[in-house]
Amino acid sequence: MNIGIAKEVIPGEKRVALLPDSITTLKKLGLNVLVESGAGLPVHVEDAAYTAAGATVVNSFEDLAKADMIAKVRPLSAREGYHEADKIKEGGIVFSILDPHNSKETIQKLVARKASVFALEFIPRITLAQSMDILSSMATIAGYRAVLKAAEKFDRFLPMLMTAAGTIRPAKVIVLGAGVAGLQAIATAKRLGALVEAFDVRPVVKEQVESLGAKFIEVENTENLQDEQGYAKEASAEFLARQKEVLAKHLSKADMAITTAQVFGKKAPVLISSQMVQGMKPGSVIVDLAAEQGGNCELTKVGEEVIVQGVRIFGPRDIVSEMAPDASAMFSNNVVNLLKHLVKEGNLKEDEKDEILNRTRIMKSGEVTSDIVRALL
Repeated sequence: MNIGIAKEVIPGEKRVALLPDSITTLKKLGLNVLVESGAGLPVHVEDAAYTAAGATVVNSFEDLAKADMIAKVRPLSAREGYHEADKIKEGGIVFSILDPHNSKETIQKLVARKASVFALEFIPRITLAQSMDILSSMATIAGYRAVLKAAEKFDRFLPMLMTAAGTIRPAKVIVLGAGVAGLQAIATAKRLGALVEAFDVRPVVKEQVESLGAKFIEVENTENLQDEQGYAKEASAEFLARQKEVLAKHLSKADMAITTAQVFGKKAPVLISSQMVQGMKPGSVIVDLAAEQGGNCELTKVGEEVIVQGVRIFGPRDIVSEMAPDASAMFSNNVVNLLKHLVKEGNLKEDEKDEILNRTRIMKSGEVTSDIVRALL
């Protein structure tokens, strides 16, 4: 079978799904590798590097689409004059982030092409799949970058400074959501010298938060808000009311807020209302990492900066692409590890008991097999 590495065309997306150092492994799996010309240029990788590694460079997506498998970072999308999903081989296999909330047209086109789709964000959180988990890899980058972005926009020091001119108090940072992105944000803010607090609906992460030197914000709760995969679940109205009251008090004293809270397969929960923003100090900064999933802040606008009573709110679009070379290296390793698990002698292994295959393959031969995706159509 052939696998094609596509160039990303969504504005702002600089990653590439597979790097040249993955080619040797793919060939050992029995896969011939095609690469769309220019796919690696945003991460400083020339076509010649792919050729030297044993891949074949093709001039257009239409040539690449003849491959049995297509690997992308972002979902198949519209190009000038056509949609990528309309061009892929009938019965072809796609490996990419799917983003089903925002890709309904693409999903419908893939159904029409009788495609099989592996949605990379659906990799299960089990020990065997840790090396394939693109969500964790990309969240690591997002959490780190969010703090740097907030620090850049903040017009004061983060660490405490004792100078002849007096003492500068350290900045106070609050991180909402203590998953991978949140924990990385906590660690980064602490390294920069800030005082850090963090909140999560899952009490089990308290120890992790405190191990990084942050204070855990507790909200009285009797509900289990963690699913079997370790993701946060939707909370009741009663808990949300208590949460809002507690967070409003902490936000009023914060200089920065990094929001990372998401519920898998659903729109991101709103944790910061417009009223809570108005209660924050002028000059404070919010970086909303859930912007593309609806936002944790009620006033967030994707890809824009909003200023409300002196509070600056950023809803970055594809923040991981700001570190595209490292992001691509991590993404590529995740995809290679998934393919090593799924492919043998150039063909997909069909194992009905394989949890990784069953959870990640959300469409088989044009039939949507994921309840989450089916509910959105």
